[in-house]
Amino acid sequence: MRSFRQLFQWGLIAVATGAASLGVTTPSLGQKATFPGVTETEIRIGNTAPYSGPASAYSAIAKTEAAYFTKINTEGGINGRKIKFISHDDGYSAPKTVEQTRKLVEGDDVLLVFQTLGTPPNSAIQKYMNLNKVPHLFVSSGAAKFSDPKTFPWTMGWNPTLENEGRIYGRYILDNHPGAKIGVLYQNDDYGKEMLNGLRDALGTRANALIVAQLSYETTDPTIDSQIVKLKSSGVDLFVNISTNKAAAQAIRKIGELGWKPVHIVNSVANSVGAVLEPAGLELSKDLLSAGYIMDPTDPSWKETEDYKVWQSFMDEYYPSGDKNNIMTAYGYTAAQALVQVLRQCGDDLSRTNVMKQAANLRNYRPLMLLPGSEINTSSDNYSVVRKMQMMRFDGKRWQLFGPLL
Repeated sequence: MRSFRQLFQWGLIAVATGAASLGVTTPSLGQKATFPGVTETEIRIGNTAPYSGPASAYSAIAKTEAAYFTKINTEGGINGRKIKFISHDDGYSAPKTVEQTRKLVEGDDVLLVFQTLGTPPNSAIQKYMNLNKVPHLFVSSGAAKFSDPKTFPWTMGWNPTLENEGRIYGRYILDNHPGAKIGVLYQNDDYGKEMLNGLRDALGTRANALIVAQLSYETTDPTIDSQIVKLKSSGVDLFVNISTNKAAAQAIRKIGELGWKPVHIVNSVANSVGAVLEPAGLELSKDLLSAGYIMDPTDPSWKETEDYKVWQSFMDEYYPSGDKNNIMTAYGYTAAQALVQVLRQCGDDLSRTNVMKQAANLRNYRPLMLLPGSEINTSSDNYSVVRKMQMMRFDGKRWQLFGPLL
């Protein structure tokens, strides 16, 4: 049984030293070619994650990815090379992300940067990554600019786009609550604003009439209680909660304390049972609505599937301290599988150019724990990776999917 502390000890999450490679090394007979971030025996993958700060709950994603790479290494690695996953704490602070990413590229000599979390942190490093032609791969954000190969050919997102998720909620409201008095709480950054734009786009000409209150919060705010009180006093009967884990849990608790009973939609980045709903209170979370694209580990309908059994076995052996009720562990598991697929498709050509070529050449690929029917197909002019979502309702114990994939 391997603890996360052991992963640190084994060097899977480590800080590498030494100068960055200058280019490809031509191999002698019997030797493998080497590239920036790649030796004959090792592939260095960079990452930043919020191990501290207001978004620290999301560190479960990077911890799961580290555990998955340990699994791959135990099984022989990628074409004989072991993955060294170098993950630094950025505290969900864009300036810190810039600092740590430069360290990864210029000091740790990584092949690529993988799954940096959040829209503001990734926005802060996107130009740097593209100017230096370093793969900025499977970004943990749904901002549309991370799936724009014409402008940023070295950046590829992972999540469904924020605008599309907002549109899904807008269409659901028009179809099921056309007379609602909508209140919106959104994180005051690119992430929150982009999903809000999608919601408004779907509501169309009725947006201003339907949205009777629209309030924002900062990630550094200690509480969002005052915003919830204002939304209630505005006569809101349908609440769209565009926030990350901490604020989402606070909102659920405060709504319960007030005895307020709005239709409550929480966005997908904050619908984890283990990280949000349990801390907020499962009874208070009953009847929440959201949209998902990952098989929720708390849903018993998945427990007899091969996906779930393989994921559970992985968690038991490689990340036993991980929370099996936290959908972020399933999220990290899917993204790590996709990166391994890309590296395997690269064969022995692990140049940065070929990494992006193969990332843009995924065909009918579905990592385990991605919703069935949601295959990944990428191309050089389409960097949208995960595209489909499905509405779901929380019954007090688990999320229940309903309706079609959207």
